[in-house]
Amino acid sequence: MIEQQYDIKEVDRIFDLQRRTENLQRMKNTTAAERLEHIAKIEKYILNEENQTRLAKAMWYDLRKSREEMLATEIIPILTILVHIKRQLKAWMRPQRAGAPLAMLGISSYVRYEPKGQVLLIAPWNYPFQLAINPLLHAIAAGNVCIVKPSEISAATSSFIKNMVQDLFDENEVAVIEGDVPVSQALLDKPFHHIFFTGSPAVGKIVMKAASKHLTSVTLELGGKSPCIIDETANVNVAAERIAWGKLLNNGQTCIAPDYVLVHESQKTGFLNAYQAWVEKSYNSDQKGIQASPYYTRIINEKNFHRVKNLIDDAVAKGAQLIGSGETDADDKFIAPCLLDQVTTEMTVMQEEIFGPVLPVITYRDLSEVPAFIHQLPKPLALYIMSKSRKNQEYLLSNTTAGGTAINELMITTLNPELPFGGVNNSGIGKSNGKHSFIEFSNERGVMKRRFLDFKMLFPPYKTTIFEWMTKAARL
Repeated sequence: MIEQQYDIKEVDRIFDLQRRTENLQRMKNTTAAERLEHIAKIEKYILNEENQTRLAKAMWYDLRKSREEMLATEIIPILTILVHIKRQLKAWMRPQRAGAPLAMLGISSYVRYEPKGQVLLIAPWNYPFQLAINPLLHAIAAGNVCIVKPSEISAATSSFIKNMVQDLFDENEVAVIEGDVPVSQALLDKPFHHIFFTGSPAVGKIVMKAASKHLTSVTLELGGKSPCIIDETANVNVAAERIAWGKLLNNGQTCIAPDYVLVHESQKTGFLNAYQAWVEKSYNSDQKGIQASPYYTRIINEKNFHRVKNLIDDAVAKGAQLIGSGETDADDKFIAPCLLDQVTTEMTVMQEEIFGPVLPVITYRDLSEVPAFIHQLPKPLALYIMSKSRKNQEYLLSNTTAGGTAINELMITTLNPELPFGGVNNSGIGKSNGKHSFIEFSNERGVMKRRFLDFKMLFPPYKTTIFEWMTKAARL
């Protein structure tokens, strides 16, 4: 058991330390080279093999996550972002010239990027390292001071993050505050300049309500029910393998995991068979059972174990067909991969994000049924299309809305730093990734500078002819 000591007084002390005007001003005026030096400290730390070993042990403790999966989902994405920031930061920080209408003749316009100031980063437990460090890198790149609040649920990884930050930074620049709900509430009561939260829509509403008291801007990376559509043209075997991998990565505890499948009736049997075959090949090739696989992650804690099990039990009780062993072990927080057939929207499994190794399967006959079904639910964070038909792909893109979409691939909507990542309404507010994160952590300050001419012609006493000319000029 990881023991954590919480001290609400630490919230006040560190917040006030970082908030000092001279501290914020110093960070605001840091150069690209100085910010990159901070970022390089993190890079060096996570590339150290001994540190990676300690992180792997922490993640095994928290999630039974294998070292390989830790590297793939926690370290490599951060390294990708690091390279992108190092290449682009100078360009991002450079003032951007802006055009102007003819009526602004004689005035130059540009956008100047300045840090928002003091930011709070609230990280989740499902990818506890990546989803804390990724926003931290961008917040530093934008010149902010930061308080990081890791999840107390993934306590071992939280402790690793705190030790890392203490080793690398002065706490007036970056600090980690651990704790449970009272600590989170104490932080949310503070007038931060920006809050970046990753977690559930339910907690996102709490964060947004708290931020509204101080008119603090927010980035909310949430989740929801992300659909995967398999049409009649898809290669069902390839689709099933990719969906199974995406669903079972981190035991389904991923905000962009496929939450349910809409499959054309002609492909249903092939999909069910191919999905189960991939599960056996990937997690039970030695015939010792999936529970014995070193690559099968666990549900994070007992509370979530029972939550996911109750979703299965509720669906079966209401008429769903369980496909798979249905094996569970509360002591090991183990739930075997399973599919649910004959699912209806009255079942709880279709009313909330699953966050577990359970995949509901719903059939359709005509493609027009798909958008109609998706529109019954809040707008998803991700939407996946498995189809060879460009016509069908375009139809689905045009008739649905999602934070991001991948066609014939899974789990990649976060990986290209040139693209924005984020949800829509219930699945998120604001965008992140690359320059989008830099802007999210920045105040885009519009600047106008008079170079020649002036507006004296507009001063009273007014001349009608001048305003007639200005009216015409405004339309050019």
